[in-house]
Parts: sequence; C-alpha cells; structure tokens
Amino acid sequence: MSQSSGVDPAKLAAAQAAVALVEDGMKLGLGTGSTAAVMVRELAARVAAEGLKLRCAATSQATADLATSLGLRIESLDEIGWLDMTIDGADEVDPDLHLIKGGGAAHLREKVVAAASDRMVVVADPGKVVEILGAFPLPVEVLAFGFETTRKLIRRALDELELGGHDVMQRLRGSDPVITDEGNLILDLHLGCIPDAPALARALAAIPGVVEHGLFLGMCDLAIIGRKDGSVIQLARDADIDADLLANEGE
Repeated sequence: MSQSSGVDPAKLAAAQAAVALVEDGMKLGLGTGSTAAVMVRELAARVAAEGLKLRCAATSQATADLATSLGLRIESLDEIGWLDMTIDGADEVDPDLHLIKGGGAAHLREKVVAAASDRMVVVADPGKVVEILGAFPLPVEVLAFGFETTRKLIRRALDELELGGHDVMQRLRGSDPVITDEGNLILDLHLGCIPDAPALARALAAIPGVVEHGLFLGMCDLAIIGRKDGSVIQLARDADIDADLLANEGE
C-alpha cells in the first residue's frame, strides 16, 4: 500500500513508476529532496508488501534517517560497492537530460552516488523540465576556508564566460549559513540561463575552493516525469521532450 497519500499527484506518479523498476536483490542509491522522499516512502511500502531484499546507500543524512525509519536497510556506499541504480530528484532537467541539482544542499553526495551506479533515474514533475538550464540557482559547495576568495574566483570565472553581473549568494537558513553533510558551505549562482553548461562545469571544477557544483551532465539515463493526472512520461537520454512538458503542463 502507498505511504504517500495526500502528496502532489505528479510527484507520486513519478515516484511509483521509478519504484516499479526496482528488482529483488538490487543495490540502490536513494536521492534527496521532496520527490525523492516520496520515492523512498513508496519503495519502503513495496519492500514491506513484497519482502524485497535490497541494499541501499543514501545521498544525505536526511534520506538515511527517513529510509531507516521506514524499515529500509541503509549502508555506506563503501560497504555496498557498486550500485545497480540510483533514483533521485532534480531541480531542473533539460532536453539532453542534463540536470541542476542541489536545492537540498546534497549534490556532492548525490553526484558521488550517481557516479557509482550503472543507471541514474530521475523523478520529477513537469515544472522541473526546462529548455535551458539556469533559471534555478546553481548550487556550488565550497570550503569554509578561503570562502570569500573562492566566491571572488567564481565571479571571475563567470565574467570570463560572459555570465558576470549575476548574484553569487551564500545560502542561509534564517540568519545562519547552510552547512552540508560534509561540513561545507553553499553558494547559489543566480544566472537566469546557462548557454554552455559544460564550459561552466569545467570552469567551476578548476577553482580550488570549489568542492562540487550542481551541474549533472551526461549522468542521467532516464527521467520519469509525473503528471497531475497520474500518468508519466519516460525520457531516455537523447529523446525529444514533449512540448507540453516544456510549457510546464499541469502547473
């Protein structure tokens, strides 16, 4: 039985479709965020109903706590080794299945887990599908040491890519800095659009104080987009995205 009654029907549809891909004995990565949390609840319900034997690695402490509370077996990534599949959410998905992630400040662990998987499946609602990345602020996890120097270097890199003049804001929770599970800080880049995501990814990765950025390029194998009527569209890499989704159908 579903454990997610009352949630957004588009998120629920995407989560259920992704959980249907899970097979007994799999080693899974569990993502972070609102849609991923729905997926974790649906997965736990299926495990309880069918007695599936799974080994799961969480991409954040919040996900680990939720999954454990629901009876799922959580182990470290190193204990499990290579994963069969990671199911995660996204803040933006473009027509090439490139992503922006990190709205939950977990993109470092999310990227490590996704990279250690045979397959990355993203669950999302139509509002996350975009023609070009960048409307959602791009999260960048940075060291506390040299924080302002790193921010200055990021701004310099943006200038060189003709993306200068945009806000590079420290993420706060109230008046306190957001601290990631790895003890780092978050800068959000309010860029509006990112014409050349690979160039920006390379530039950010070259800055010493940058731990990881939220551009997930060429990592997603399948995006499952839920709709408010309970249907889903499954988008494989290099597939065309439905025009209705690009118009944020159902919003």
